[in-house]
Amino acid sequence: MKTTIRWCLSAVVFAVERMEGKIKSAKRHSSTIRCKELSRNPSSQYHVYFSRGSDVRLWRSPPAQPLWPLPKQGELVRLYIRLGLILSLALVCAAAALSWQDSPSTPPGAGKIYLDVVVTPKSGPPIGGLQQQDFTVLDNKAPVSVDSFQALGGSRAPIEVILVVDDVNTGIEQVAYERSEMDKFLRVDGGHLSHPTELAFLTDSGIKLQDEFSDDGNALSAELDKYSVGLHSIVRSGGVYSAIERFQVSLESLSQLATRESSRPGRKIILWISPGWPLLSGPGVEEQLNTKQQQQIFNQVVALSTLLRQGRITLYSIDPLGSADFPGRAFRWEGFVKGISKPSQAEYGDIALQVIATQSGGLAVNTSNDVAALLQKCMADTKAYYEISFAPAVDQKRDEYHHLEVRVAKAGVIARTRQGYYSQP
Repeated sequence: MKTTIRWCLSAVVFAVERMEGKIKSAKRHSSTIRCKELSRNPSSQYHVYFSRGSDVRLWRSPPAQPLWPLPKQGELVRLYIRLGLILSLALVCAAAALSWQDSPSTPPGAGKIYLDVVVTPKSGPPIGGLQQQDFTVLDNKAPVSVDSFQALGGSRAPIEVILVVDDVNTGIEQVAYERSEMDKFLRVDGGHLSHPTELAFLTDSGIKLQDEFSDDGNALSAELDKYSVGLHSIVRSGGVYSAIERFQVSLESLSQLATRESSRPGRKIILWISPGWPLLSGPGVEEQLNTKQQQQIFNQVVALSTLLRQGRITLYSIDPLGSADFPGRAFRWEGFVKGISKPSQAEYGDIALQVIATQSGGLAVNTSNDVAALLQKCMADTKAYYEISFAPAVDQKRDEYHHLEVRVAKAGVIARTRQGYYSQP
């Protein structure tokens, strides 16, 4: 399946290239164009900016000075057309990948909504010792009746951890440092891990997983040392084509990993070490999305959200670049954290790694490049948490978005869990 989807993407890119002729790899372009094909308003003007294959941005007003020698107008038009074709195909392929996955086995009480809730002060470790009466669960601002409650935490909690090394979206110069930090994390406490852990490697050809989980950090570190970074088939300086393909490979791999882990019992923690895949969003880009593209993005959001929720998976995004990551990318995802309730609200930023992590109840951390410490911070969430379940209303419509909130009757604390769910009656 993976090979078929990647071949489909490559075939369309090749066909477009053959029709239009070879154009130089997009490095950084800026221009003002007037194009009826690209806007409902023929008089609209857009500023186009491609940044090293990581982001695609458009503005209505150009900057005071060009950022790079201006390409010809015809070349920009062709780039736009190809961008639209490939973005559409990427979403179709990614949606197909999700729909083709084998459905996870249905756990007991699958009709219920299960929440893993972490309660923390404004700064500090999670708080244990709370009781069911301390919690109020709100579904679309309406209190619901709690069906079950458990206080969990520590090494005896039913948790499995997947540590993902992202070789697709992390530069090769950062991968070596990232792996040294992972080695430090795995060897803490003499290599005695608190939970069974598995290594996963995101490569240009997809996700590669270990055969089994282990709580021996020293053995995992030895396995990490055996992994070598292969040659890249996705050229990092390939401009928009590189960004689209990395976007598609990353999303497909996340869905495959989540599908595999959903069939396993208990709670799963995915620690994804990466600056994130290309956001493919920004001022002006959303205005170019048609109804079909927005529906595809919405379907992807619903599928991923449901898969993570039903699989009891919490995703954490750890940026190995830390403060060295440029601010435009490091924080632009924050504008997409609020859940969407209908296709007309959908944008590519809604399926950014950091957005998915935050919405799953995890964290998106990028405050420093001390990756080992950031991993420890994420794992602190397993030391004390609360499993709460409730039964959703029976009259819900399919794919209807429900915002969730958990309140705690204790001053100065914050309850964190998944931010919402899409009903699947």
